[in-house]
Amino acid sequence: MKKFTFTLAAIFIALSTLHAQVQDPVKWNYAATKKSDKEYTITISAMLEPTWHIYSMNTPNGGPVPTTVTFKKNPLVTIDGKTTENGKPKTVHDEIFGIDVKYYGETVSFVQTVKLKSPVKTNLSGTVKYMVCNETMCMPPKTIPFTIQLQ
Repeated sequence: MKKFTFTLAAIFIALSTLHAQVQDPVKWNYAATKKSDKEYTITISAMLEPTWHIYSMNTPNGGPVPTTVTFKKNPLVTIDGKTTENGKPKTVHDEIFGIDVKYYGETVSFVQTVKLKSPVKTNLSGTVKYMVCNETMCMPPKTIPFTIQLQ
């Protein structure tokens, strides 16, 4: 009876761990690289669990939810240009949506140049909205906040 209880407990723990991993298949990192006294490169990186993928910022209308990076207004910071994607994209025709979609597996970085109006220390905050899928399911879109120090 003890063996059965132990085995049942081990199975429960293993399934709970697997379920927890599926609940959040994306890990995020945020960094600011100083290019000059007033200019920074912001890098927001997603690392995905195997078999999962995240959609491009350039996903056409009518498709899955594209990744979006939104920066909160900061009177000390100017956003310079558009956010770009760095990674190895894959483009496929999605039968469910009936369109070609671009997505990233394993890792992708979203990069933005920002400029300070004067060389001071401040924070840059915002959100990342994204949706991840694998071959059998998609997670609901999720929005996560971030704050990055500019020093």
